[in-house]
Amino acid sequence: MTRLFQFLAAFLVVLGLSAPVFAQQLADDPQLIFQKTTVWRMLSPNATLDTFVIDDPLVEGVACYFTIPRVGGWKGWAGFADESSVTSIACRQVGPIKITAKFSQGEEIYRERRSLFWKKMQIVRGCDAKRNVLVYLSYTDRLIEGSPQNSTSTVPVMPWGSEGAAPKCGDFVNP
Repeated sequence: MTRLFQFLAAFLVVLGLSAPVFAQQLADDPQLIFQKTTVWRMLSPNATLDTFVIDDPLVEGVACYFTIPRVGGWKGWAGFADESSVTSIACRQVGPIKITAKFSQGEEIYRERRSLFWKKMQIVRGCDAKRNVLVYLSYTDRLIEGSPQNSTSTVPVMPWGSEGAAPKCGDFVNP
């Protein structure tokens, strides 16, 4: 019985230490559009493909849709599973584009932990100034070794409807 209490105490300590990890992810939660079950499990959560949308925080009028797999099962539910490195992304102009602040090439716009400690998925933004195109990259990295799994999407900065000229993204890139 003592072993059981020791295990539960250790589990609660680990869960308490990981709370800031999960809180960081929840601060900028994207909107879940839908889930598709890929592995059905009778007694534990299913494995799914989750499709989300997130608005670019510095570029009004751009939304990025991305899909990531969730492991499911009890390990996935508890946050102990090492999630897959696969990501996909598609960013689109959804209204008049207004860039609200200067940004650096490769600036992070979203991050989510994909394992308890070692892996995270990121979405970063850049600008192809010559073509006036915003470039978005989603990728997963590990603390010790990187991951080649990535996906890129582009959004040409164009006028919207009867709006005037579109801004030049190169004017907003920090040197």
